[in-house]
Amino acid sequence: MVRHSISQSKRIVIKIGSSLLVDDNAGMIHHAWLNSLIEDIAFYFNQNQEVIIVSSGAIAIGRRHLKLKDHALLLEEKQAAAAVGQIKLAHAYQEALGKYDISVAQVLLTLEDSENRERYLNAKNTLETLLNLKVVPVINENDTVATAEIRYGDNDRLAARVAQMVSADTLVLLSDIEGLYTADPRKEPKATLIPEVTQLTPEIIAMGGHSATQYGSGGMITKLAAAKIALESGCKMVIAAGKYLHPLKRIDQVKTKTWFVPQLTPKNARKNWIAQHLKPKGTITIDQGAYTALKEGKSLLSVGVIQIQGEFHQGDPISILTEDHKEIAKGLINYSAQDAKKIMRKKSNEFANILGYPGSDEIIHRDDLVLLAGEKT
Repeated sequence: MVRHSISQSKRIVIKIGSSLLVDDNAGMIHHAWLNSLIEDIAFYFNQNQEVIIVSSGAIAIGRRHLKLKDHALLLEEKQAAAAVGQIKLAHAYQEALGKYDISVAQVLLTLEDSENRERYLNAKNTLETLLNLKVVPVINENDTVATAEIRYGDNDRLAARVAQMVSADTLVLLSDIEGLYTADPRKEPKATLIPEVTQLTPEIIAMGGHSATQYGSGGMITKLAAAKIALESGCKMVIAAGKYLHPLKRIDQVKTKTWFVPQLTPKNARKNWIAQHLKPKGTITIDQGAYTALKEGKSLLSVGVIQIQGEFHQGDPISILTEDHKEIAKGLINYSAQDAKKIMRKKSNEFANILGYPGSDEIIHRDDLVLLAGEKT
C-alpha cells in the first residue's frame, strides 16, 4: 500500500472541530492544544506548503460569552453567538500564528458562495490571492447571515468545498475519533479501523454515525459526505484523531487514521468536470494565434478573441471555437458576456479604462480550460 503523508502535500485544507478547539463545559478555547497545532502548521508553512484552516468554534465560544449554555439554540441565537465568537476566534488564530510571523485572514463563507458560479469564482480568487501572498486563511461558515435553508450546517462539507475550490491535494479532518471504523468503536469494542478507502461503496456509507459531543454538528456521516466531494475533486482526505497535541505531525507518525484516496489528481478531476459535466452558456471564437497558444497550454487572452455569442455571467462554462467553427475547448470565463465583448481584441493593460476596473488578464485561465480530445499537441 502506498504510504500517504501530510509532508508530501503542496496545498492542505485543515478542518478543526468545535469539540477539539473549545472546552464543552466552559466554552473556552484550548490554547495549549491550539498552540501545538499552530506549531505544526508553521512547520509545514516554512516548508513552502500552503495551508488553509477551516475552523469551527465561533458559536461555542459566543454562547458562553452570551450565557446561552443550557438549551438548544434557536437560529437567531446561533447567529448572535457566531457574531460574538467569530471575533474571539479570529483573534486567537491571529495571536497564535503571529508568534511565527505568519499573517492570517478571516474568511466567512455561505453555501451560496459555493453554489453560485460568480460568487464561487470570487471566493476562489480571493483564497488564491491570499495563498500567493503567504497568508493563512481561516475560514468558517458565515453563521451570522446563513439561514437554516441555505447553510452547510457542518464544517466537514464546507472544508471539502473549500478544498475543491482551491484544488487542494489534501484535506485533513481532525476529529474526536481516529478514523473510519466498521462500527462506532465507542459502542462496539470489536470494531476495526479501515486504513484506506478508494471508493465510497454502500458498505462504507453504512458505517457512518452521529456526533456525541455537545458542540459538534457533524459526525461520521458528514465526514463521508465530505469524502465524496473530496474524491470527486481529486483531493486526498484523511480522518485522524485531533485530541492529541501536535495533531498534524502525529498523522505521519501513527497508523491509526483513514485515508480516502481519489483516482484522479485535482487538476485532472477539475478538467474532467469542465469537459464532461458543464453545459456551455455561450461560445467564443478565437484566431489562429490564440488556438496555437491554447495547444501550448497557455491561457486564453482577449486579444485572440474575434467573436462572442450568448448571454453568460462571470464563471459560466463557455465553448471555444476556431475560425472554421470547430469546437476545440471548454472553459470557465472570467467576464460576463457584456464585459467580454467590450475587451475583445484588446490588451489587458487597456481593461481598466474600458471596464472601469482592472479585471483578470485572461479571458479564461488555463486552470479553468480544457482542450477536447484530439486537440493536444
